[in-house]
Amino acid sequence: MSPDPKPGITHRLTYTVPDTKTVPRLYPEYAEFQQMPEVFATGFLVGLIEGASQRAIKPYLDWPAEQAVGTQVSFSHLAATPPGLTITVDCEVVGVDGRRVGFRAHTRRPRPHFRGHARADGDRCRPLQPEARRQARAHRRLGRA
Repeated sequence: MSPDPKPGITHRLTYTVPDTKTVPRLYPEYAEFQQMPEVFATGFLVGLIEGASQRAIKPYLDWPAEQAVGTQVSFSHLAATPPGLTITVDCEVVGVDGRRVGFRAHTRRPRPHFRGHARADGDRCRPLQPEARRQARAHRRLGRA
């Protein structure tokens, strides 16, 4: 690894959620997932954050001979996002200790009439909601009320 990666390096990634990244498609062999809503899966969100982190430090690696893999993930997934909406991931290097690089990531998606809405953050939680309410909110977000 180059000696150059330092705290403060940032990367922004925008991603439009496709139908193929929803909860029922995370593990098709699990019947329980098939009954879940068609919204962006937390498992895919982890991968998206990993991708943004990788892109932030890739210029400092001898790519592809040198790569980085995630070893610790901690965040809260705060809002359901249906396919077709765009998510923005802002990632920042917050610490470098030898070959270990720490990141902070914040994700958001546009929300009508608001400047932005957090999707994943470090220290908040979101209560469970009845499925009908969640589906109704997802349809309103897409203008299908």
